[in-house]
Amino acid sequence: MNILVVANSQNPEEIIEKAARTCYATEPNESKRSDFITRIIRLGHESVLEHASITYRLEGVSRALTHQLVRHRIASYSQKSQRYVKETQFEYVLPPKIQQKEMSIFYDMTMKKIQKLYNTMIGHGVPAEDARYILPNACTTDIVVTMNFRELRHFFELRCEKHSQWEIRECANKMLEKAFNISPIVFKDLKERFMSDKNDT
Repeated sequence: MNILVVANSQNPEEIIEKAARTCYATEPNESKRSDFITRIIRLGHESVLEHASITYRLEGVSRALTHQLVRHRIASYSQKSQRYVKETQFEYVLPPKIQQKEMSIFYDMTMKKIQKLYNTMIGHGVPAEDARYILPNACTTDIVVTMNFRELRHFFELRCEKHSQWEIRECANKMLEKAFNISPIVFKDLKERFMSDKNDT
């Protein structure tokens, strides 16, 4: 799994402060920006966070992860197509619990059988859009996702939580780390809440 930031709002905290101060007809004050935004978030006035966003590229994540990810509706997604891109040598995610139970040899054998059948179908002229039906949720994919800061906070609150599914939790934690680097004021509380957790996989 590789998480990259493709783009993000420039000076996001300045944008958020200006938006929020418009609501209260007060002038921006850089020296008080952190306290002001923190208070706004604490009061639940998070609509102003929608003026800033981050675009990520998630590489090598499973289709099982992206099925969960796209349930977060207030976002934009662009995912590698299995209709137009042939999976003649697909990679796949091995869940840690399967590896711990020493079932990985059977898991790998199954993936190889699926790969062989998929390639046979392609070789016999079956369109990729039909052959893809046998591909597993474990099959890796790349997806670009854009979320505004408000939706990112909601996403992190759900997916960084210790009961979240292990792969999307790992992904969300990495996304949170990058979000904090871009906007420490907006994401500081979530980083402190989640990044120190020692979640079991």
